[in-house]
Amino acid sequence: MTNIMKYKKYVATIELDAEAGLFHGEIINLSDVVTFQGRSIDELRQAFKESVEDYLDACAEFGKEPEKPFTGQFVVRVRPEVHRSAVLAAKAENKSLNAWIAEKLEQAACGQQCHV
Repeated sequence: MTNIMKYKKYVATIELDAEAGLFHGEIINLSDVVTFQGRSIDELRQAFKESVEDYLDACAEFGKEPEKPFTGQFVVRVRPEVHRSAVLAAKAENKSLNAWIAEKLEQAACGQQCHV
């Protein structure tokens, strides 16, 4: 089972290495690799916060803009027939293709849980 932790706008997956007696975490909404570990949940939570702050400090030190977790934009490639059907479905509901797809994606991926 994989669990997640959140700090600021950063999300990390958490896994247990029972053999080593360690929890390992990795921030998943960055293209940069940021990991952390701890022997307890409290230690892991603190290491996560420190890793995020270290990432932000490193970005500032190098004059790099910190990556914003999930911009809300992505490109999806589909077969032309699917594209045509989606446009027609959106028009039938008096919506733009973007609004229609965003609504359908939210319904499919989140149900009522995405309204955080």
